[in-house]
Amino acid sequence: MNLSIVVVNYKSRDQIERCLAHVKNSDLKGIESEIFLIDNASGDNLENILKANPEIKFIKSDKNLGMGGGNNLGIRHSRGEFVLILNPDTYPQPDAIKTLYNYIKGRSEIGIIGPKLLNSDGTLQYSCMHFPKFYMPLLRRTFLGRYARGSVNHFLMADYDHNSVRDVDWLMGSSLFIRRSALEKIGGGFDEKFFMYFEDTDLCRRMHEAGYKVIYLPAAIVIHDHARQSAKEPWYYALFTNKLAREHLKSWFKYFLT
Repeated sequence: MNLSIVVVNYKSRDQIERCLAHVKNSDLKGIESEIFLIDNASGDNLENILKANPEIKFIKSDKNLGMGGGNNLGIRHSRGEFVLILNPDTYPQPDAIKTLYNYIKGRSEIGIIGPKLLNSDGTLQYSCMHFPKFYMPLLRRTFLGRYARGSVNHFLMADYDHNSVRDVDWLMGSSLFIRRSALEKIGGGFDEKFFMYFEDTDLCRRMHEAGYKVIYLPAAIVIHDHARQSAKEPWYYALFTNKLAREHLKSWFKYFLT
């Protein structure tokens, strides 16, 4: 088996349907692949999707395992030499998956490769970044970021044209193409102490520590209909009203202090 594609669902039924349609419309000629749909105790009715896609391997968790835990469930059941993690709100363009596969397969030094992500309006989405300093979430969530634009732009790699292949510190976890043998050397998957957020930063950091490269490949394009749900409200409200914002802050402290 060449490739296992893992998609985790939590309250994303409509997006899942579109994501799977894009995966099935991808050019996978010559790539033996399997698709896993993991339901993170969402309560969504996925029966029609499963009936329309009988080839999909469906795993239902009896509890919400978080982003990393849900993907780990799929990884453990999969058999591919490579694993492609896709968020339900990602829509690979027809040649994106094959482009990623062809680039990484003969380059054993690469542990993770990621595509160029575009917003739904076709504009660039920053998805490869420098490792964050402890204060970076504070700069991105508060007015303080206005007075430290240089630091924020450095973190986002805003001075990079995003049109050339590049070694990077870490990649957004929305779309990650991972070498299984490298994954096994760093524990087999995401660290499940991160329920949501920083699990991708941590995974890439561990890849670097194990001697693997993390590569941004702009020739592969994936649309990411990303909403930044944890940052929709001012931080001083979000701590009380937004569960995802609280999870982000919890993961922030876990990443830097544990």
